Amino acid sequence: MALQGPIPVSFDMVFPHGCYVVGEVEPVKDFDASTNGRFVQSRDKQSGELVWQVAVMDADPTVKPGQKTVAVKILAPVQPVPPAPMPGLPFTPVEFDHVTVTPYVNGTGRLAYSIKVRAMRAPRSAATPAPAKNTATTAKDAV
Repeated sequence: MALQGPIPVSFDMVFPHGCYVVGEVEPVKDFDASTNGRFVQSRDKQSGELVWQVAVMDADPTVKPGQKTVAVKILAPVQPVPPAPMPGLPFTPVEFDHVTVTPYVNGTGRLAYSIKVRAMRAPRSAATPAPAKNTATTAKDAV
């Protein structure tokens, strides 16, 4: 099978309604390397980057309440900083770049996904339109 390892996806595929930061960005513990009293941060097996984790709430209204909060792992050399809070909102909206998912079977025997990203940023404003594509054809193009 050609598909091996983390599967690249878009942010919109994972969070079509967006998501919000609801926790702190924290280092992920390497349970094999850490010992009593000595914390060792986990590194990604493919890239060697440090692994950080942040809890986010999925804004999809159809998601069950118990599944609304998910952990997103961020691969970065230094601790990522969430976007600045937006006035009037109780939670900070966030988007992620270079998203991958890795399916696995969790402890209850159900299919789950590990979400890894390379960058965290403020959402692109919906009020800012994308540049218009030139769809006009000239006589030269029509030939």
